[in-house]
Amino acid sequence: MMNKKTWNLHFLKDLNHRNSTSGLVAAIFVISGPCALILEASSNGNFTLTQTIMWVFSVYVIGGLFGIILPLYYRIPIVGGHTLTGVAFLATMTAQFTFNELIGSYIVSGIFVLLIGSLGVFSRLIKLVPKEIISAMLSGMITHYMMNFILSVTELLVVGTISLLMYLILTKRKTKIPPVLAAILTGFIVLLLMGLVNSSDALVSPFFMPEMQLPEINLLSILSVSIPLAILILSNDIAVAVSALEQNKYPTPIGRILTSSGLFSIITSFFGGQSANIAGMATVICSGEEAGPKEKRYMGAVVTGVLLLIFGLFSWKLIPFIQALPSEFISIIVGFSLIGVFGNSLYQGFSNPSMKISASFAFMIALSNISILNISAPVWALLVGTVIANYVENDSNRTLMKGEKETA
Repeated sequence: MMNKKTWNLHFLKDLNHRNSTSGLVAAIFVISGPCALILEASSNGNFTLTQTIMWVFSVYVIGGLFGIILPLYYRIPIVGGHTLTGVAFLATMTAQFTFNELIGSYIVSGIFVLLIGSLGVFSRLIKLVPKEIISAMLSGMITHYMMNFILSVTELLVVGTISLLMYLILTKRKTKIPPVLAAILTGFIVLLLMGLVNSSDALVSPFFMPEMQLPEINLLSILSVSIPLAILILSNDIAVAVSALEQNKYPTPIGRILTSSGLFSIITSFFGGQSANIAGMATVICSGEEAGPKEKRYMGAVVTGVLLLIFGLFSWKLIPFIQALPSEFISIIVGFSLIGVFGNSLYQGFSNPSMKISASFAFMIALSNISILNISAPVWALLVGTVIANYVENDSNRTLMKGEKETA
């Protein structure tokens, strides 16, 4: 294998149809749903078109660079991107903070990830909050998106029904074509055929030049945004990606991945994006056996990075076109993109019988979207769920086990 520090064009010889196909699938996955979620989050926060384009530009350009530089250096499929679940969370937060306050909270979140990588405490820290609580909180947070998904399917009946049928058929047949991507593409084609896309505004969109933004940092935004965002990046992206790499027997530089994710995220933040980090599910796609010979799979990550970079560079032209789509279709795209995350989160959140109460509270609090002392629902969901799991259910389980031993 080629020395990881040798930078020349010889790596192009490792490109083949299997790793390039995996890279394409991963790129579409990172672009489709998360981008639609960014548009929804921007709409909720009444962001300007320029602010929205800056957000998309930063996460895809810098996330794409992350996904080109790291896999070429380490020769392992480290896929760059940004956090899907983090954007889903931010869609509930953008109405509560200004654009510049959010930028400040993103910077602090990136610093948290950077410090965790530098100090080497990732494994210990990720165990402080039980994964069941994180999953229950996430499923509660996502539930309203899934409800909007169902409502949008009924409101855009022909498009929604055909897309849903395509998704279910391909899920049943277990083909190599990802059901989510096929459903979204099918829906878009039907939408075009029905003449429901008004792209006239997109054709005259002005050229965009990114500008660094001044952050506003305060304690409230750190508590409500930075901490839960960092937890979601660590648990749903970095932990998933690292697990996939280790499962496929790659020598995974965990500390370097964490510090790089933190550093790239901090840079991204100054341009309005929430993160640029190793992408969880995209890394799963590019590191598996379907991506071809193990020593060449890193090129799938590079393909993904290049495609994300191109999408980000042309976001000034693409975002107005996507905004021209019916809002119901955006909700359908978001629903299809989150359906796997939603199902897995529900399953994992309630998979442990000894944590039924804590998981239920975490789910209900996140679903309620309450704000107490100006601190957001996801933070309270994690806090209350963790306290109940550690100090109510664990004590009850220990007492029960002690009683069973005495009876025996």
